[in-house]
Amino acid sequence: MHDSLLYILLLAGTFLAAGAVKGITGMGLPTVAMGLLGTVMPPAAAAAALVIPSFVTNMWQLFSGPSLSLLMRRLWPMMLCIIVGTIAGSALLVRVNPVWSGLGLGIALIVYAVYALIAPVFSIPKYIERWLSPVIGLITGVVTGATGVFVMPAVPYLGSLNMDREELLQALGLSFTTSTVALAVGLFTHGAFQVEQLGTSLLAVVPALVGMWVGQLVQVRISPKRFRQCFLIFLVMLGVELSSRPFL
Repeated sequence: MHDSLLYILLLAGTFLAAGAVKGITGMGLPTVAMGLLGTVMPPAAAAAALVIPSFVTNMWQLFSGPSLSLLMRRLWPMMLCIIVGTIAGSALLVRVNPVWSGLGLGIALIVYAVYALIAPVFSIPKYIERWLSPVIGLITGVVTGATGVFVMPAVPYLGSLNMDREELLQALGLSFTTSTVALAVGLFTHGAFQVEQLGTSLLAVVPALVGMWVGQLVQVRISPKRFRQCFLIFLVMLGVELSSRPFL
């Protein structure tokens, strides 16, 4: 009884925090959820819990812009490779010892957070985009499948394609939605996503949406830049804790 209540409170608190981060920054729900849940459960179980909240919140982002059909025509090779890479990579998340998959998750958090803190600016020419998009998609898919984190290297790559802000947010929504669906398929294919886990994942939608709403209210009262810096430093600390576990 106490264990069940503690689990529900942990789940609700995690997705409330993850939703708030997404409400303030426009991204970060799966990253925060995987990082926090990964400290108390195997990464495969954490990934299964975030499937529906991630799907619901990213669908909202996906349809919030004006350019979905254009983005689909432009980015479909990348999305296809994300699907292939994620389904293949999820075998690692399921079959590898949770301690070592936690190490991979920790490294992914550190790499993303350090990159985002440094924030190098670069631009990808159109002629390179044609062949680079599938490569980035495949790498993103393998990282997603192996760690449950959707952001590297898709986020910096999409940010380099000279899109305006609305188009970029929609492109990120497309990438995250594709990654979420592919991760669910990969986990199910490898026996790590059971029907009974749908209830847990569905339950997590409520705190995630509440957190997003709170985050959007808070966004107008704080410095988004300062919050983002604190959030990324927190991800580095979380990543160090996760990645150090095999050696303690």
